[in-house]
Amino acid sequence: MSAAPFTVAIDGPAAAGKGTIARAIAAHFGYAHLDTGLLYRAVGARVLDGADPIDAARALDPTALEDSRLRTADVAQAASEVAVIPEVRAALLAFQRGFARRPGGAVLDGRDICTVIYPDAEAQLFVTASADVRAERRWAELRAKGDMRTLAEVLEDVEARDARDSARDAAPMKPAPGARVLDTSELSIDAAVAAAIAHVTACGGRAAP
Repeated sequence: MSAAPFTVAIDGPAAAGKGTIARAIAAHFGYAHLDTGLLYRAVGARVLDGADPIDAARALDPTALEDSRLRTADVAQAASEVAVIPEVRAALLAFQRGFARRPGGAVLDGRDICTVIYPDAEAQLFVTASADVRAERRWAELRAKGDMRTLAEVLEDVEARDARDSARDAAPMKPAPGARVLDTSELSIDAAVAAAIAHVTACGGRAAP
């Protein structure tokens, strides 16, 4: 018999660590994980190929999440731009809500999981960090991939994306009233993961037997 649904919803800005935390929670509890940003990146990739963003969102196939380009900077930029389009967000809503209530538990991370996608999630987190810290993390990631943009350029991109995500009319990024705010600016990965797991456990999360 399948375990009852249990949803962990995680929001936060880019490079705050929410993806790492989401994957760790999913592994610890045995829950399925969805990086909802990949949905928007998949649409962004299609737009870079010349597709209309609304048509791309409505026709999105799960196999598109396997596109090797989804972690590139160009696709990330395109994803942030298509994410402000209400029709794109509406087209991807049902997929995310269905995933959230799958039997056995689910972890979703993104920008509006707690506020829009599934505000009734049993455990809610808003993972954040200062813009300077997040820029340094992203800069290090990019350099490891051979992208030689300066730290100043990466910080400018981070701040611009924050402004776009927070000010958009459709589902602006902000902490939900009931979400635990976890600032990772001065936390190690292990400490941040431990704090997140403790919160999910306190909310009733249980590892699969």
